[in-house]
Amino acid sequence: MDCPYNLANNRQVRMLADLSLVGCYNMSTVPEKKRAQLLLESAKKNLRDMAFFGLTEYQRKTQFLFERTFRLRFIRPFMQYNSTRAAGVDLDNATVQRIEELNELDMELYDYARDLFQQRYQYTRQQERRQQRLKNHLQQSRQGLGLGVSLWPSRSRQGSGSTLDDRGGEEEREEAEEGGRTEEAGSRLPTEDYMNQIINRW
Repeated sequence: MDCPYNLANNRQVRMLADLSLVGCYNMSTVPEKKRAQLLLESAKKNLRDMAFFGLTEYQRKTQFLFERTFRLRFIRPFMQYNSTRAAGVDLDNATVQRIEELNELDMELYDYARDLFQQRYQYTRQQERRQQRLKNHLQQSRQGLGLGVSLWPSRSRQGSGSTLDDRGGEEEREEAEEGGRTEEAGSRLPTEDYMNQIINRW
């Protein structure tokens, strides 16, 4: 940690940012404070422009978004593990604080990514529920008119015995397992870029 050129610090920001904005690894082209801000904003922009990204601590939601974004289905559900090897490492408070200071940009990027991830999840889930309600309404309308043929494939034919409404309890359990707070994200609107991507794709 004492090395000022340690590339482990803020690695995630550098991996996502456009380094050409700051002269790559030439530290003399841009003042340090401005360089950090440019890299962070570039990393955020590139993250927003990605059609999909996931977070390790939200495995079930990551699977949900992946399947809806790319219209693919995994054979098995993702498993959520909330403990890692790093959790078993005992560090004193001073060391933890020093690590956080050295990786300030990564921590800010992670907070941004988590918020964006929750917004995308909530938006996609709401869209799916809206579509399901529309299908149910159309089916009821046909039955009321005496039409017995359904134009929509039943979920049982797709290998699933539950409806989206039935999954409410399951989703609550998943959120509890993943340990993420979705109340705050649920009250926000998704970013405009992602909404346009989803609307255009669907």
